[in-house]
Amino acid sequence: MYSETTRGISVTVKPFYLEDQSSPADGHYVWAYHVRIENRGRETVQLRRRYWKITDSQGQIQEVRGPGVVGEQPVLEPGESFEYTSGTPLPTPSGIMVGSYEMETPTGECFSVRIPAFSLDSPHQPVRLN
Repeated sequence: MYSETTRGISVTVKPFYLEDQSSPADGHYVWAYHVRIENRGRETVQLRRRYWKITDSQGQIQEVRGPGVVGEQPVLEPGESFEYTSGTPLPTPSGIMVGSYEMETPTGECFSVRIPAFSLDSPHQPVRLN
């Protein structure tokens, strides 16, 4: 698992490879990732937007921006958490993801919360010994 906390908002990510949805012979690899967002701060926040930077093992970058997550813009009061699972395909057997969430306070202040970088590893990637 990968975790990072920004301004009292903790983001924990656990990626996992989806063998049944992947087709390595066709250059199609799929991962899911489970995210837990926990408000450990003192102020209520609402998740407004997401940003993802997805890099495959050949260095190709895909950026994803949009409102909320999985169709929701959850409000988190102090002590509350929100969890969801999403996924991403890649044309390579490994990659890395990193990103951020834009949060908004009741007074309209917006701030960015870091999503920790996490690796997407499949059993199909070549093993290199250094």
